[in-house]
Amino acid sequence: MFIDNLYTVEYKDENKAIVKLSDVNHPVFKAHFPQMPILPGFVNFEIVSDVFNIKITKIKKAKFLKTARPNQTLIYERDNNKFKVFCDNEEIANFIL
Repeated sequence: MFIDNLYTVEYKDENKAIVKLSDVNHPVFKAHFPQMPILPGFVNFEIVSDVFNIKITKIKKAKFLKTARPNQTLIYERDNNKFKVFCDNEEIANFIL
């Protein structure tokens, strides 16, 4: 899978997960803007699916406010089917599944 070794889980409970992204050498970062590596927005869905062990069948709404970069720590907060993603104390994305 293309998210293998993309992140490590630093904390996880039913409604919150903290993950640390891998370095710039991960294939996801090499494929998306090689000169300015960022985490592709859709990968957030893969991380949520994997970390919270849920099957995503529909994305009702998604808003990406800022980019995530290699080595950053992301916080995923869950409220039922609503998710917010934070990085450096700023909301960088939110979506409803």
